[in-house]
Amino acid sequence: MILTVTPNPALDLTYHVDALEIGETHRVDAARSRAGGKGLNVARVVHQTGNAALALAPLGGATGREFETELKASGVPHALVPVSISTRRSVAIVDALGGETTILNERGEALAPADWHTLVDAAARLADDADCIVGSGSLPPDAPADFYANLVGLARDRGLPSIIDATGPALLKAAQAGASVLKPNRLELADSTGESDPVVGARRLIEFGAGIVLVSLGADGMICVTADAAAPVVRARLASPLVGNPTGAGDAGVAAVAVALVTGESDPALLLRHATAWSAAAVLMPVAGEISESYRELEAQLVIDRF
Repeated sequence: MILTVTPNPALDLTYHVDALEIGETHRVDAARSRAGGKGLNVARVVHQTGNAALALAPLGGATGREFETELKASGVPHALVPVSISTRRSVAIVDALGGETTILNERGEALAPADWHTLVDAAARLADDADCIVGSGSLPPDAPADFYANLVGLARDRGLPSIIDATGPALLKAAQAGASVLKPNRLELADSTGESDPVVGARRLIEFGAGIVLVSLGADGMICVTADAAAPVVRARLASPLVGNPTGAGDAGVAAVAVALVTGESDPALLLRHATAWSAAAVLMPVAGEISESYRELEAQLVIDRF
């Protein structure tokens, strides 16, 4: 079972418009509403592909009740921790004409110290039955910076792989804790390490203690950097970028890596191929947390560069 932990979940609202015009009024169909947040998206994709997942997240308020109702209807196994604050919302506006997606993410509210203790205790209890632990997404305000590092420790103590998709101090501390795989995107990596070159930034995380770093480059694909200094940096990409909704593409890549690790795959180049193909397959779907059934065909089409 792949345990995903999402400390700052959101009720995701997705609107589709024919053409987004700033400052104008748009008439749209009702939003697609679903329980989201990066770890929830990972769990959805794992579940969709026939693999065992369990999504752990806090929830509260009226938004949290709507979040829980949708998640129950989805069939994705989950464990929800009641907290004193209201679950945040995220709005994605997909522009059909321009092929771009605009996202408005609420920051969320700070959890009370008692809520953090409850969430950590739940993660420790559920980790006993896990085969891999994934920590994914932003942290709410005033969160402990070592939250994801502690998840890495839970995994290490149980002999499990850990995957962290985070930014800022949380990403750096997860690297120092020895995360098996880190998967920031290019901007998150630059913000976290101060390095504009993604290869240099990835090597910084390796120096801190991470095992493998996968960096999403958007339409340019994804790169893989490992602790083997003699190994080349590998990039996987499609010959032509796909048009669609990139929301959740990185989460699908994390799901691919988690599934590969629990089935015994450890070759970094193959992890990269799976992650890139599943990310691309997510772009073809209207909402985050799903991938197109064409992910195998997309993997066969990947262009692999080594440098």
